[in-house]
Amino acid sequence: MDDLTHRQFGLLIAYIVPGFVMLFGAGSLFDPVWGWLVGVGTGGPSFGAVFYVGLASVAAGMTASVVRWAILDTFHHLTGVHRPDLNEARLAERLNAYDYLVEQHYRYYQFYGNTLVSAVAAYAMWRLSPHAAGVEIGHAEIGLAVIVGVFAAGSRDALRKYYSGGVLLLGTVQQRRRRPMTNGKHHPTTSSTKPAPAAKSATQHVVESAGSAKPAAKAADAK
Repeated sequence: MDDLTHRQFGLLIAYIVPGFVMLFGAGSLFDPVWGWLVGVGTGGPSFGAVFYVGLASVAAGMTASVVRWAILDTFHHLTGVHRPDLNEARLAERLNAYDYLVEQHYRYYQFYGNTLVSAVAAYAMWRLSPHAAGVEIGHAEIGLAVIVGVFAAGSRDALRKYYSGGVLLLGTVQQRRRRPMTNGKHHPTTSSTKPAPAAKSATQHVVESAGSAKPAAKAADAK
């Protein structure tokens, strides 16, 4: 039961909360979305509106996640946070520990990264809306810059801890570099082994023997 609660919390902060941030920005640009969030009239949001907000938050969070994978993950990997090739042959026997690692580090990385993307998208939609027509550039942009900087640093720290924990837990293998999947799960990895040398043919043996015999003959003539 406790594991289920932790997993639900992880999915909540990884997708739903960032999705709601993006949805809040969309509400400033689209009146129907704003009606879902605050309701129509004095009655507040209806049950149907809450249901729509939940579904839309998940969809927006998943969208923010794939944008984060394409931009923020690439930035971290190009600036010193190296993605290890984990030995997933050990995953079955250490699955509980690996799930703990995901919930304690990768979910927080998703929260920081996805919320960063959602905040930027929400700001852009707010700027395009009529509500920002008379607002000068200044405090809002400073606040956004602070959020981006802090969340980028937090995502980098969480991703580094997730990678280092995975190496300690599963170890690494040597393999051809492949692009990671959007949900953070890597492709199945297998240790790379060099192919055994092919057996030499009789003709190759004769050629090599003849080649090695020539230097010996020259040495005898020199004596």
